[in-house]
Amino acid sequence: MINVSIVGTSGMTPLPNRHLSSCLVQYNGINYLIDAGEGTQVALKKLGASLKKIDYVLLTHYHTDHVGGLAGLFASMANNEKDTMLTIIGPKGLNRVVEASKRLVSKLPFTIKIIELIDSTPTLKCNGLAITPFPVEHKIACFGYKIELPRDGKCDPEKAKANDVPMEYWSALQQNQIVKYNGRVLTKDLIMSPTRAGIKFVYTTDTRPCRTIVDAAKDADLFICEGMYGEDEQLSNAEKNLHMTMQEAASIAATCGVKEVILTHFSPSMVHPEKYLDELKYTFNRVTIGSDGMTRELTFGEE
Repeated sequence: MINVSIVGTSGMTPLPNRHLSSCLVQYNGINYLIDAGEGTQVALKKLGASLKKIDYVLLTHYHTDHVGGLAGLFASMANNEKDTMLTIIGPKGLNRVVEASKRLVSKLPFTIKIIELIDSTPTLKCNGLAITPFPVEHKIACFGYKIELPRDGKCDPEKAKANDVPMEYWSALQQNQIVKYNGRVLTKDLIMSPTRAGIKFVYTTDTRPCRTIVDAAKDADLFICEGMYGEDEQLSNAEKNLHMTMQEAASIAATCGVKEVILTHFSPSMVHPEKYLDELKYTFNRVTIGSDGMTRELTFGEE
């Protein structure tokens, strides 16, 4: 099970009732924070999240509404006595961004590991989750993130018998142990059915529609995507500023066949983003207008 919480939904600037766009992903006791704009630590406290237990920070890009809260986040983590390593992932230039934020804070009681992304960065294995960054189209280097929880196949008794694997070894093999039997080396693949569909979550913001998003979000269980502008008349602004309209986000979701798309990163001038919902549902019925504190629990589908 993966728990996804929307920390904030505002783009460009925080509002009294809307924190800057950010997301918290939780799996197996590990916490992954996507973006850290100004005041993100306040929004996290509202969610009831422990700042001491943030393990990863995934940064999409280095505009201030996505990284301007790093110094405050570091300070709050230190004040909450965090003493375990923090891993930060982001585009090229990450080390400069982190060092600049650290200079505003007194000595940190935890270490920071840096992982800088390039367009060909492979999937990162992070405590059971597979995190795949993918480049998107913005004014500066910007990445979305595909986060997946793989799922093994099931033990197949007929396959095990066909491969002459005694039942007494099935449990050990399912735990990835290598067993020697009758002069043979037995491995897990001799008794398991093919890999089953796992869980896929995709997050992207500050971008024009592009092929990399479509490829990443195909058949996702949850897709969180920016919807900076509501009116179709704002398309020219979206194109000029390399952002996306709500309709464009809904169209991507429909193309990808996602189970649900939640829109976020709303323009500060958009006071009531929910007023566009009915129209959006003509494009894609499973669209949701995001709000601060909204959560989703993602589980494996039924067989």
